[in-house]
Amino acid sequence: MTVARHRDVVIVGSGPAGYTAGVYAARAGLRPLLFEGAELGGALMTTGEVENFPGFPDPLVGPELIGRLRKQAEAVGTELVTQDVVRLDLVGSRKAVHTTAETYTADAVVLAMGARPRMLGLAAETWAVGHGLSTCATCDGFAFRGRPVAVVGGGDAAVEEAITLSRLAPSVTLVHRRGVLRASAVLQRRLAATDVTLRTNVVVTDILGGPEVTGIAVRDTHTGEHNRVDVAGLFVAIGQDPRSELVRGQVELTDRGHVVVTGATTTTLDGVFACGDLVDDTYRQAVTSAASGCQAAMDAERWLAHR
Repeated sequence: MTVARHRDVVIVGSGPAGYTAGVYAARAGLRPLLFEGAELGGALMTTGEVENFPGFPDPLVGPELIGRLRKQAEAVGTELVTQDVVRLDLVGSRKAVHTTAETYTADAVVLAMGARPRMLGLAAETWAVGHGLSTCATCDGFAFRGRPVAVVGGGDAAVEEAITLSRLAPSVTLVHRRGVLRASAVLQRRLAATDVTLRTNVVVTDILGGPEVTGIAVRDTHTGEHNRVDVAGLFVAIGQDPRSELVRGQVELTDRGHVVVTGATTTTLDGVFACGDLVDDTYRQAVTSAASGCQAAMDAERWLAHR
């Protein structure tokens, strides 16, 4: 393993947060090095049409938006590395970023590893993502206007997804494996005021269709009965897991694994900043991640100037 040249700022993670951090850090003359990883782009790489990112009146697919963000970051001077980061040493004045091939050092590090949505673990998910299977109603719901959809989950996120979709789809079925929803009482009252069909004690056993989703197979956990629900879209809202494994034990994390920040992006370690879905457990939108990446780069720039 060789040691590469030292940088003012290293950014770990791509997606809207990472690439935006790269744009701002490069324009500030910080010579940023951005580790995209072998699977660049984050959750947007499996998103269909994106209609809510400012500046694009015509819808574009998630990978196209990532491509534009990536191209812009590179154009202003961000150096992109497709190697996967396998270890981070963040304590001390000189941070170290280890890949399988090299070790890089930096004065400041921006963490933008994002989060991975929890899925159902069904084989059909491999073809259905982006073809009717989604994890974000705010991102993809508009594409299903006028078509029936289903939501899986029983917490606040699932109920909010169902309520959002009820304004767009002619029928929404909320499927929950337990007998009682875990969502807050306020959200359950709002749900009751919609036309959403609630099916409890039911699990999804398969996603039907191909190449596009046409329905889901479900099983009643009490009776064992199997049946089909015809839908054009399935929204999975059973939680997400922040990609914080590399920093566990170094920076403070919440019970759910998100990096704790003060102000906008400052972590509990000097010179380490975090942004995007790695921090955000509320909004989880491409535009809010981009804004967070901007803040992280600016915070890093100010920290470097005043340390």
